[in-house]
Amino acid sequence: MTNDGINGGRETNDGLKDIVVGVDGSSESFAALRWALNEAGKTGQQVNAVFGWTHSWDMGSEPDDDESWKKVRHEIARTLRGWVDEASNGIDFDPKNLKLTSVKASGSAALLQIGADSQQIVVGRRNLGRVARWFLGSSSSSLAEEAKVPVTVVRGDEDKDSPVSVQDSIARSLSPESFDRGGGDGSGLRPVVVGIDGSKTSRRALDFAIHEASVDGRPLHVLFCWQMKDLGAIEGYETTVPSIAVGQQHAEQILASVTGQVKLPPNVTMTASAFHIAAGKGLVSASRYANRVVVGSRGLSGLDAHFLGSVSRQVVDEAECTVTVVH
Repeated sequence: MTNDGINGGRETNDGLKDIVVGVDGSSESFAALRWALNEAGKTGQQVNAVFGWTHSWDMGSEPDDDESWKKVRHEIARTLRGWVDEASNGIDFDPKNLKLTSVKASGSAALLQIGADSQQIVVGRRNLGRVARWFLGSSSSSLAEEAKVPVTVVRGDEDKDSPVSVQDSIARSLSPESFDRGGGDGSGLRPVVVGIDGSKTSRRALDFAIHEASVDGRPLHVLFCWQMKDLGAIEGYETTVPSIAVGQQHAEQILASVTGQVKLPPNVTMTASAFHIAAGKGLVSASRYANRVVVGSRGLSGLDAHFLGSVSRQVVDEAECTVTVVH
């Protein structure tokens, strides 16, 4: 793997590390790059725009001397700079906080290596239908499963095909009066939604979501989407199956125990709700009216993730907004 970079990584005064974003000239990566630049413009973070490339047949024969490779790298750097210049148009971002990195490797491999110590990796989501994503796989969801740092998958399209019923109840909880007015708290901003289940990973997701909500002063909505198997043993029901009402009460107790421990920035308001629904289905429904959904990864990989499924993979593939997967 060869690496040609400009500038060095650093932390902000708040201890925030770089945002690493994958670019390849596609409309999806363009949306991801704009998202990353906009985020960093508000936080003061450095953005490392990474282009992972390989030599293909349409580029002619592979260079066989240093001078030829120098020309190739120069052309790639020029192309990368052009993408960034176009994406940054109209965004309040300090150019001094920009790093450009071109790597002779696949895009995923480059991002996993370079983004290993970043604050988050940002990628665009491919515009594939649900069936195609299941059979062909999604590079963004695979990356989100493999990375050790949070991965944000930016959605650039706006197709709407979500189901109704309990899912609509979740959506209504995000903005009781009018989605057009934003998060329902008078801020006029759509909320950051985070899914929790009481696990250590979901607590890290909650911490990440609190920070992201504070960037714009967005409302934060904490959702515990549960099924009986998620609740563990309920006192008094060791040998019998509890009712949905009892399960709901227990779920709300778990939710209260998690949210009662958090410290919120002064510009963030928090709402917590529990719903009897599969976590993936509930969070996808919430994405219809959220600015971003944050979810923890169950840690499944390979065939387990593909055939058994994972909440994070389902949310990345089906959500109607930007998604961050936290490990």
